[in-house]
Amino acid sequence: MRRSAPYLFLTPAIVLFTLFLAVPIGYTVYLAMLRTKVSGLGLGKGARREVFVGFDNFAAALSDSELWNGWLRVLGYGALVLVVMLGLALLFALLLDSARVRLARFSRIAIFLPYAVPGVAATLLWGFLYLPSLSPIRDVLDIDFLGATTVTFSMANVAVWGGVGFNMLVLYTTLRAIPRDLYEAARLDGASELQIAVRVKIPILTPAIILTTVFSIIATIQVFTEPTTLRPLTNTISSTWSPLMKVYRDAFVTGDLYSAAATSIVIAAISLVLSFGFLRVVRDRAFGEG
Repeated sequence: MRRSAPYLFLTPAIVLFTLFLAVPIGYTVYLAMLRTKVSGLGLGKGARREVFVGFDNFAAALSDSELWNGWLRVLGYGALVLVVMLGLALLFALLLDSARVRLARFSRIAIFLPYAVPGVAATLLWGFLYLPSLSPIRDVLDIDFLGATTVTFSMANVAVWGGVGFNMLVLYTTLRAIPRDLYEAARLDGASELQIAVRVKIPILTPAIILTTVFSIIATIQVFTEPTTLRPLTNTISSTWSPLMKVYRDAFVTGDLYSAAATSIVIAAISLVLSFGFLRVVRDRAFGEG
């Protein structure tokens, strides 16, 4: 009985993993290798049937210009989001961990609170602030926030507003786990608070910064909520603005589940390459490996 106890505890996790992750992934791969073949006019029994096409759907996905244009837009969007969001998260974490900070508890809650707002609700809130007829911001700044050249910045603003709090909390929690003796020793050596932050705190925070960066890269690649929610408010966001929006259009608008399945696998593969590529570049600092 003792030998079987660990397997009994693991059984629920294994069952859930199989049903809700392994099986859907396997079924997606299966769909990605099929295509509907239409005979004649496509009417009558047997006129439409599924046929095995191997990797043809993947080849079509990789040669689709709409998918790669979406990737270019997401890369520009991600460059904005990652730099600003992680930069602010690090700045706020360092400020909250400072010895001279005031109202630290209120500040932590205020910075983290936007993360608790659902993505759709947050995007709608900002969307109404962007609309010329409703926005009080337009009375001060003469900027079309939903224009062709500014809509990417507007979406990045929504992501930054919602994501800074979570990343700040991860970094701040790591800082609080650092022994205070290190700071006291640095102060005895004559280091200022800025020098302590740059030469002591940030090097120790490096693994946590890398972790939040990887999570942020994955979330940025999967951007869907912001452009989809803002799309009804402007004509500058296409139905294939991001790769996931293209998958959604293929699956639920045009009804091409096979192309959507192949494209989703391509997106997952690119996400893995980017994430693990980043980890490989920084693994020396993250894990102390050569």
